[in-house]
Amino acid sequence: MAALSPQEQLAAFLLAVLLVYRFVSNSRRPAPFPPGPRGLPIIGNVFDVPTQYQWKTFAKWSEKWGDIMSVNILGQRMVIINSAEVATALLDRKSSIYSDRPHMVMIGEIVGWTRIVSLHNYGPRFRETRRLLSQMLGSRDKVAALAPLLEAEEHRFLLRVFRDPDSLVAQVRKAAGAIILMLAYGYEVADGEDPYVAIVEKAMSEVSAAATPAAFLVDFFPILRYFPPWLPGGRWKKNITEYTRDLNAMCDIPYQFVKQRIAIGSFTPNFTSRLLEEKLTAEREQLVKDAASSLYAGGSDTTVSTVTGFFLAMMCYPEVQRRAQAEIDSVIGTDKLPVLADRKRLPYVHALCLELLRWNPVAPLAIPHVMSQDDHYAGYHLPKGTAVMANVWKFLHDPATYVDPFEFDPGRFLSSDKKSAEQDPRSYAYGFGRRICPGMYLADATVFLAVAMSLAVFDIRKPAADGVEMQPNVEFTSGVISHPPPFKCSIKPRSAKAETLILSADMTL
Repeated sequence: MAALSPQEQLAAFLLAVLLVYRFVSNSRRPAPFPPGPRGLPIIGNVFDVPTQYQWKTFAKWSEKWGDIMSVNILGQRMVIINSAEVATALLDRKSSIYSDRPHMVMIGEIVGWTRIVSLHNYGPRFRETRRLLSQMLGSRDKVAALAPLLEAEEHRFLLRVFRDPDSLVAQVRKAAGAIILMLAYGYEVADGEDPYVAIVEKAMSEVSAAATPAAFLVDFFPILRYFPPWLPGGRWKKNITEYTRDLNAMCDIPYQFVKQRIAIGSFTPNFTSRLLEEKLTAEREQLVKDAASSLYAGGSDTTVSTVTGFFLAMMCYPEVQRRAQAEIDSVIGTDKLPVLADRKRLPYVHALCLELLRWNPVAPLAIPHVMSQDDHYAGYHLPKGTAVMANVWKFLHDPATYVDPFEFDPGRFLSSDKKSAEQDPRSYAYGFGRRICPGMYLADATVFLAVAMSLAVFDIRKPAADGVEMQPNVEFTSGVISHPPPFKCSIKPRSAKAETLILSADMTL
């Protein structure tokens, strides 16, 4: 082979230098942030992101921007995950760096909701609160040990609905509240309206509205907290006193009830009383109080949404109701109610509970996770401090995962020789990684009992006016927790034997 000429050697050398330069330059160039709509100077995507049903807009945007995208709200950039695969890769597998919470000025710093575990910053207090809650609710076996309490309260729920079917939603709320108040504080709810249930309902409705992204400008411009309420943009301050008072009532009043009952030696053992057996420092006592409040705040509203959605679904899909009732009649019979231990024997009813979670996820947009250090994914740079939000609604309505995702079909979760069961929605509906809902096993069991017991004894139908069936609205509400819209419903015992079963709850009251 002939030697290169001096000119050729020089050209080869210069080419090598150029290649090395380009390699070094590219390696130093920071990876891009995930893409998203351009937005306007300073305000970013304020006018692009709707104030309601943001999850549907983000799902639509994913067709252009992909499974991992971003929005800019007044200079704060947020990553939106529109794919379950990406959420699993980041929020589950890298949960050690994706488990913090955003700094929320209004509901956190000012009102104080960061005392509740779901809004804790990631750290020792968060881990200790989770540990305490796990002692009672951290496995299916631990929740199974609570079955007698859960079954008795759901039986009472049947009786209350039978007596006053028009107050269905109130009775669903009461049942959910009664279970958690007994577990957390040993408190038995009163017949009729209960003051403790009312306290928590009010506080939860306030935080659901306040925690919606971009609900308060003070979260983006903290200096606004120092402005008087009469200035433009200061109306939000009128809510502070009420929100703070209601949060404190939710945390303090049931806790004082437990301490008073312990003092007189008359109490039902519960989560709080067991922890109060220790000699507590003031700091430890505050942690116990907040952990007990977290039990209620994290579980009551979510269960209410799912169980209320069940009654709406049964009106809209009577063929699903009939099939589930036929399974209960065949397996359990008509002389007794289903219990928690029957779940494995009722695969279609179990599948119905899963479809309720998928059909309308309780938290369509998971509470944002915040990154505690830089990361790279799919060629994108994700800097420390970035808020990351999972579009759970999109995951559970993805046609690549669920066949006909907008159809209500429990059968999708039943396997056969011809098909495999579709993805269990509990993988996404209860959160991700170290932020997964600590009460998910309790919520799962409570929903099953409410569904199975109601199907065993009630026929649920659309109401009629002048002989014409009324068509319900199925557009669920927007907010951190999504609820069914108000609806009317015909709920009647399936038979005289079913009515007798319902009325037997009197003996347990």
